[in-house]
Amino acid sequence: MRIGIDVGGTHTDAVLLEGTQIVAAEKVPTTPDVTAGVVAALAAVSERAGPAIGDVDAVMIGTTHFTNAVVQRRHLTRVAAVRIGLPASASLPPFCDWPADLANVVRGAVFLVPGGHEFDGRPIVPFDRDAMAEVAAKVRDGGFDAIAVSAVFSPLNTDDEQEAAEILDSHCPDVPVTMSHRLGRIGLLERENVALMNAALAGLARSTVDALSQAVRDSGIDARVFLTQNDGTVMAAETAAQFPVFSFASGPTNSMRGAAFLSGLSDAIVADVGGTTTDIGFLRAGFPREANGVVNVGGVRTLFRMPDLISLGLGGGSLVREEPLSIGPDSVGYQLTERGLVFGGDTLTATDVAVAAGLADIGEAAEVDDLGSAFRDAALGQMREMVEDGVDRMKTQAGDLPLLTVGGGAFLVPDRVSGASEVIHLPDGAVANAVGAAIAQVSGEIDRIFQDLGRDHALAEAQQLAEKAAVAGGADPASLKVVDVEDLPISYLPGDALRVRIRVVGDIA
Repeated sequence: MRIGIDVGGTHTDAVLLEGTQIVAAEKVPTTPDVTAGVVAALAAVSERAGPAIGDVDAVMIGTTHFTNAVVQRRHLTRVAAVRIGLPASASLPPFCDWPADLANVVRGAVFLVPGGHEFDGRPIVPFDRDAMAEVAAKVRDGGFDAIAVSAVFSPLNTDDEQEAAEILDSHCPDVPVTMSHRLGRIGLLERENVALMNAALAGLARSTVDALSQAVRDSGIDARVFLTQNDGTVMAAETAAQFPVFSFASGPTNSMRGAAFLSGLSDAIVADVGGTTTDIGFLRAGFPREANGVVNVGGVRTLFRMPDLISLGLGGGSLVREEPLSIGPDSVGYQLTERGLVFGGDTLTATDVAVAAGLADIGEAAEVDDLGSAFRDAALGQMREMVEDGVDRMKTQAGDLPLLTVGGGAFLVPDRVSGASEVIHLPDGAVANAVGAAIAQVSGEIDRIFQDLGRDHALAEAQQLAEKAAVAGGADPASLKVVDVEDLPISYLPGDALRVRIRVVGDIA
């Protein structure tokens, strides 16, 4: 048995899953303190499950806590940035493309060291170990709590980053070091940005993971704790403490995985309607399609494992204004049950419009009887247009696909949407995010350039490396399967170069 928990902006959802059957499902309001909401959700599920709660062997938690920290510029650690690449790459130093307010919070010190590699794998110059030792001493004396190391073309050759990490560890053994090649892809600035963000979240990640693990123990549940990742899979709590950026978009991906599970469909478009936003994504082989381009996080360009999503400012708590008519993007969020008209508040929200139109039975419908039919129809029409635009932007092929609607605000999606073959409102869709967390598997991914191997051998070696990564993350070797393969010849590199990205998933061992 497993428990899946997803902490959203408005609600914290929890489900108890036995095999493929939902034994209990609960929604509780999200609290400013994430841990308190998780404790309340666990208590609600435990009460519904009774003695069966003792059979739980894993708790999967999805949270937007780390993304919110970046967006809100809160709880971030000052980072020592070490870039290995001199004499190249000096003109665009670390943090050069960050918003000033975020850079001022995160930027500690910047160090540039000779080393790195050319695009064909040749060293730019030999890695300067003495210079790196001097940097390590300055980092130690500066009292920094986190370090991010990036080297030019380190995904091609990881030696410089690994050796730099060893030198740093010998001088600052208690300071966490993030190596960019373990997170990002080829582009230097985008990959470096991911490493800097990950390092900035080091302290928050450790305290959050410890608090969530303690919350599970305090609930009387003796089970392993996992956190969900951006690709719809999970990682052990200890791993999550090292790589918090892998949880940035776990909420929408949990919902998409839950939608696939609840519908039995492996290829579809999913609209996850929460209290603040509607996230629209594409299911391929039962998993979210990954973004191949740059993804903006908190105003910073990144390039790493993230789902391909479109976020609309439409949710159950979205503010609705009459003159001129507008919906969102601002929202009352988790205060919906206090500020919404149907709950006795004084703020007109999308939920109030839906209740007035008879689309939802929430709160006191009498509180919105005075909303005119013309206004209701116009507001609902604008919501339809927003969803249709999102569906159209998400499609990459001709023809219509099913649209699966999940989330607490799924009633805002009409029964007919242009561009969708059908609109399916899923039973238990309100807790699809928690279901997606509960069913999550372990993944392993490799994104690397191979030279002088030939396509077949390169694909085989990449698959072996991805499988090894999945097993190291806790997957059962017998259950592994490949879910995504991309290979791209790189004509400007010598030696029959091929970029290969392979992702495998497997059940938790």
